[in-house]
Parts: sequence; structure tokens; C-alpha cells
Amino acid sequence: MRVAVVDIGTNSTRLLLADVAAGRVTERERHTTITRLGQGVDRNGALAPEAMERVFAAVARYRAIVDDAGGADRTIGVLTSAVRDASNGAAFAAAVRDRYGVDARTIPGEEEARLTFLGATSKRDGDGATLVVIDIGGGSTEFVVGRGRDVSFFASTQAGVVRMSERHLAHDPPRAGERRALAADARAVYAASLPAAIRDGVVEAIAVAGTATSLAAIDQDLEPYDPERVHGHRLDRATIDAIGARLAALPEAERRRVRGLHPDRAPTIVAGALLLGEALDAFGLESTEVSEHDILRGAAIDAAAS
Repeated sequence: MRVAVVDIGTNSTRLLLADVAAGRVTERERHTTITRLGQGVDRNGALAPEAMERVFAAVARYRAIVDDAGGADRTIGVLTSAVRDASNGAAFAAAVRDRYGVDARTIPGEEEARLTFLGATSKRDGDGATLVVIDIGGGSTEFVVGRGRDVSFFASTQAGVVRMSERHLAHDPPRAGERRALAADARAVYAASLPAAIRDGVVEAIAVAGTATSLAAIDQDLEPYDPERVHGHRLDRATIDAIGARLAALPEAERRRVRGLHPDRAPTIVAGALLLGEALDAFGLESTEVSEHDILRGAAIDAAAS
């Protein structure tokens, strides 16, 4: 079955067009556009008109890509944190459905966790170890704990790169005190959402989505970006700190020129590095595997199966 998945997140809008058979995913097209849908949601409680227009433009482009490729048996959209939190989220989702023929739905945190875990573990043989999938988004960070293919715990925390950047990083480049405040905020949010018994049982981590893949690309000095080299790359805690400190010392205009970093991720990558470091600390882990497989792949597998 050919499936098109549009992931409308708080910071980015992404497309996966893939052939799915017996749980195997063969990618045909994959695209990412930084749309910052969550702009101002933490402050105003609603999606901004200009942010919605950026997403509409991206979805229109993706609709054309799918149609030019011969269409798909199913075209679905998954809408997450920003749309869940916004007072006009339901109207926005309806507009995506009506304008672009995308079966778009705002999924609850539990469903987001299941699909993310399914995607992240879809090509692993499953050694029985209890692991956490860390998904740092624009509006939230999801933690999904499980073993094999089974999820045993999830938490969706209000600590994403757009939300935390808007809340704490007022200067360019951000000041040390602002970074410390952001890290302390994330630490408190994570601690309140992750019971000690859950944290203590986890022995490894997989980090998905743009923060982790960007840090992996920067660590390897990749230009252009190479998903084959990013997938499976391991980041240790010291490396995350070192990259984060390097990026925090640069104004945004210079961060946009850092090799391995998509220029449109420059405004939020400092927050992302801090959030990922605090996430590893919450579980007492020294490193994480980085994965290109996330909710896009999970949603594609799930759509084909259903």
C-alpha cells in the first residue's frame, strides 16, 4: 500500500510518501519545512494566522508532490502539541482536511507516543532491553518507555523547543542565565512527569526528531545532510553539552551557517540541546542513539495495517 503521511508539528511540517508492506517501509519522498506553527501558542493560547498560512503553504506543496508521484492509497495527517493546545486547533485541522484532501486528525498524547515508539523501533530486532524514546518537538517533549514493540509508559511534557525558547531565551545570543533557567525549567517539568521507578528501569535511549538529528549532523560535520549517517549515530552527554555551548555562543545569523544545521532550526537548536541533555540526565543515561525513524514511519505502518 502506498501511504502519504503529513506530520504537522509545532516547529515543522513534514511529509513521508512510502510503500508499506508487511510492516516494511520503502520511502519514496521525504520532506521537511520549518513552519513554526506553535509561534505564540504558549503566550496567547491560539494559532497565529501567519503561522497557519505557513503550514497551509507547506501542505499545498506536499499535496502536489503526492499527486505528481501518482497519488497514495491513503493520505493522512497527524497534528500534535500546538494544535492540541490551541483554542482554534479544531478549526485549523478542519481547514487542512477540507482544502487539501488530507485525512487530518489531532491525536492525543497517548496515540502520539504509540506511533512514535512504533516508528523508532520498527527496524530493531528487540533485545528485550527497556528503552526510552525521546521525541523533542516544538511544543512538547514526549517520553515513551517500552520493551520490544510494547509501550509500558508515556509522558507528554510541556517542554518543547519553540515553547521554551519563547519562554526563556530573550537575547541573541542567549545569556548564560537564560540557558540555566531553561535547563532548570525542563528539569522540573521532566521530574514531575517521570516517576522514579520508570526512570530507574530504563537502560538505553533513542532520540528522534529534528533536535537529535541536527546535533548528530553537526557532530559529524555533515554538509549536505546525510540521513544514512545520522541514523544510528550515538551522541554522548559531553558532546551534546559541547555542541550546545558552541551554538549558544553564536548569534542566530551565525548559527544559520553552522555545518550540519538546517538554517531554519537555528532559532531553537540551543533550547533543543539543553532539553536533550536534561532528558538524558532524567534517566541517568550517558548517551543516546539517534534515529531517523519516528512518528512519520509509525503512522505509515499503522495506516497500512488498518
